[in-house]
Amino acid sequence: MKRLPWVVLSLLFVLSIAMAQNSNTNANKNTNKPARNSNANRGPIFRASADQIKQAQTMLKQRSFYSGEQTGKLDTATRAGLKQYQQAEGLKVTGTLNKVTLEKMGIALTDKQRSM
Repeated sequence: MKRLPWVVLSLLFVLSIAMAQNSNTNANKNTNKPARNSNANRGPIFRASADQIKQAQTMLKQRSFYSGEQTGKLDTATRAGLKQYQQAEGLKVTGTLNKVTLEKMGIALTDKQRSM
């Protein structure tokens, strides 16, 4: 009988700690911080046209950075060639046909691409 009050007090203590931790966890979830992967602040995505990709593939082939066909698709081999070209030209190596790479290659940009 002397142990019963201690057992009850111990259980109440453990439950109060568990409830306090749970309320802290819920409080942290309800902050109004923007989501980390939110695209709300992201602008339009720059995309090269199929014709621009073909022109780039032709140029990469002439400079021996690409050995495939001019398909107009940004495949793995084209990306690898772009990385070699970008490194050789001192550009940021991305493996994508971004605005800077197209301009360096002398490939005309569309009006929409120029405004980006």
